Amino acid sequence: MDRALAMDNLYAGAVDRTLTDEQLAAKARAGDSAAMEELYLRYRQPIFRVVYRSTRNIDEAEDIVQDVFLKAFERLHTFREQSRFSTWLMRIALNLCTDRARMRHRRQVLLEREADHKLAWSHPNAPDPIEATQQSAFQEAFYTALDQLPEHHRQLIILRDLEEMDYEEIAQILGASVGAVKLRVMRARRAFKAKLEPLLRAIGELE
Repeated sequence: MDRALAMDNLYAGAVDRTLTDEQLAAKARAGDSAAMEELYLRYRQPIFRVVYRSTRNIDEAEDIVQDVFLKAFERLHTFREQSRFSTWLMRIALNLCTDRARMRHRRQVLLEREADHKLAWSHPNAPDPIEATQQSAFQEAFYTALDQLPEHHRQLIILRDLEEMDYEEIAQILGASVGAVKLRVMRARRAFKAKLEPLLRAIGELE
């Protein structure tokens, strides 16, 4: 988290926020730190969301996000505007996620839980404990199945079904045709279903 705060405070100055990503990238390529700051502020949260869903680890996700922007700013000279800046940035993020996944010998399943989940039951407007437990069990099954997928399948489920990106944007990120992406998504969903169904049966969510 400290690295994120450091990045937030790294740049100084002001920039015209009506500039397009490509215009900002051109300024950043020329060394304009305010343009770098604006690009960072625009895309830090979207990149973090995708990376976190891949890693399920806040600290690791923060580290990867910082690496994404550092690498992007170092490689701005390679951005040719043949795709959108956001697409180019997302491709860097996914590549770094893949690199991290390959380095891990054992992938740990870390679930998204609220620290005060149990305490919330005492609140007058809190959900029923049984219902909350069922929802938590379903969420655990969902992310356990997601974590068991190969990295290339998991990324497709995240981009298409969780981030709800259209096929055209995913195709640009992955450097593939729309038809190929549709086929890959179909295969990823089939693999995900095979992982998820036994887990749902185990908790009584599926007969």
